[in-house]
Amino acid sequence: MWRGGRLEPLRVEARPAPVNYGCLPGTLNPADNAEVDAVWLGEPLAVGTVREGVAAGLLHLHDGDHKVIFSGEPLPGAALQGLLAWFPPERGATVQDAHAAQAWLESLTIAHSG
Repeated sequence: MWRGGRLEPLRVEARPAPVNYGCLPGTLNPADNAEVDAVWLGEPLAVGTVREGVAAGLLHLHDGDHKVIFSGEPLPGAALQGLLAWFPPERGATVQDAHAAQAWLESLTIAHSG
């Protein structure tokens, strides 16, 4: 979670994330009442690194706790496979395109403001 201008873990997972994992400050995902989760596919980043970019895709999960995917290049298949494998099958992880990511983010903004 983003608190006081810095990142604080919401919980500790059994296995470390296979990608850079963070959040989008100023957003809210009603599935877990925390900021929207974001993953960066690319070179490892130091904890607390702030990146800006355009969503490259959406990791869609059955429970609604979707993750917005960012990457400095076209989505790398190996990194996507590692990310998908990180989630247990019952969460139904699938990758959707950038348009799906943008539409989901816009739906949160509308729901949050309305």
